[in-house]
Parts: sequence; structure tokens; C-alpha cells
Amino acid sequence: MAPTSDDEGTGLEGTSRPPLYRPIEVARLLGCSEWWVKEQARKRRIPFSWIGGSYRFTDDHVNAIVEIFEKQPTFSATPVPRKPATQGRPAESADATQLKARAPRRLRSASNTAA
Repeated sequence: MAPTSDDEGTGLEGTSRPPLYRPIEVARLLGCSEWWVKEQARKRRIPFSWIGGSYRFTDDHVNAIVEIFEKQPTFSATPVPRKPATQGRPAESADATQLKARAPRRLRSASNTAA
């Protein structure tokens, strides 16, 4: 097998290694921002490799990230009761007080200066 430009002089000729993705590439794969990927890695919420002072991700890392943030539907044993739909305005209670709008401030100040 002929060495590729990536393998020249490294002694890794003929070995296959998984590709390493940069945060921007992972963000594109996951449909999120590069900042989010870096923030999750910084807070150790997602798996990553720290190579050469920067985050790198393998295919296994990307699959694990998807699994970590996967949400499964929850099924309850009994259905949650729903309130019946109401039509129109709710009935007014006997102890409710009626609100009365005040005159606008500019009209109040005009009547105070005229008096």
C-alpha cells in the first residue's frame, strides 16, 4: 500500500485509524453550534480526545454524544386527567372586584394645572 500524504514519514504506513473530527465538523453533523460542542466538552459532559491542545472527536464519540442527549418518551401507568375545555368567558365569582381604569396621566396633570 502506498503511503498517503498524511502517513508520510510517520511510520504508520498501512495502518488504518479512525478519522478525528474537529468541533466545527461535529457541530455540523449534530446540527448545533461549535460553541455548544466545545462547552459540553469543557464541562466534561461529552466524550472527546484532547490532542495538540484542541478537542478531537471520533465516530464513537459522536455516537456517544447522540446517545447521551437522547430523550425517550415516558409512559405513565395511568393517563393524566385533562380539564374539560371551557367555552366563552369563565363565570365571575361573587367576591371578584370590578377594576376601573384611571384617566391617563397627561389628562390628570392637565386637569390639575387648570384647577
